[in-house]
Amino acid sequence: MKKLSARRRHPLAALVVLLLALAVTGGLYAAFAPADKAQADDTAQSLAIKEGKKLFAVGCASCHGTGGQGTSDGPSLVGVGAAAVDFQVGTGRMPAQQPGAQVPRKRNIYTNAQIDQLAAYVASLGAGPSVPEKSQYNSEGANIGKGGELFRTNCAQCHNFTGKGGALTNGKFAPTLEGVDPKHIYEAMETGPQNMPSFGDGSLSQQNKKDIIAYLGAVNGDESESPGGLDLGGLGPVSEGLFGYIFGLGALIAVAIWVAARTTKAKKS
Repeated sequence: MKKLSARRRHPLAALVVLLLALAVTGGLYAAFAPADKAQADDTAQSLAIKEGKKLFAVGCASCHGTGGQGTSDGPSLVGVGAAAVDFQVGTGRMPAQQPGAQVPRKRNIYTNAQIDQLAAYVASLGAGPSVPEKSQYNSEGANIGKGGELFRTNCAQCHNFTGKGGALTNGKFAPTLEGVDPKHIYEAMETGPQNMPSFGDGSLSQQNKKDIIAYLGAVNGDESESPGGLDLGGLGPVSEGLFGYIFGLGALIAVAIWVAARTTKAKKS
């Protein structure tokens, strides 16, 4: 009887065993689950790069080289980053239809997934600006007044005061910013496409870029109004004054000729 009672388990033994099992299971999950997730992310990224390389070989390598090193027909893409690819391909500028002073915006021929794959491949060639998150370019927390001040200081010389665009030298031009996706405006400031200088965070902070995008959305939105009436492309008071001067002076000359003709006719009669 003493031997049987000695082998009898304590009532809490099962509970202790259960707790130990849960602890071991939790430890194993904590040890291996993050690794599995990271491995899955790496696999997805590798797959995107692989598919992007295929797309690059078909649509981009003829100008930029098979490894993105650049040729006489296109610049190197090493180090331009995913943001440059997302902007150029997302706005239809790339692939370019033909060489010229400036590549214009046109209809995009790639899907969003394909653009992401191309961006992943080019990003793998060298570190560069990444595609911005939505929180970086939406209007939440933006200062429209500050954005207008920054835009007039840094951008209006080419894009004019409300982003309507303007002519540059040698057949080049600053495109209109009306109707452009805020993400693409942010990427353009970050990467400096074609004739535009780049404005990294050292020149314009992320908040500054957000303010500028909010300003452009305000002045070019459906609810914006022109208190001066006809805005004449948003070129400002100089163009409006010139318009008034030319047509006003023309009207005065026409009236003067009419009065003179009537006076001469009256004298003859």
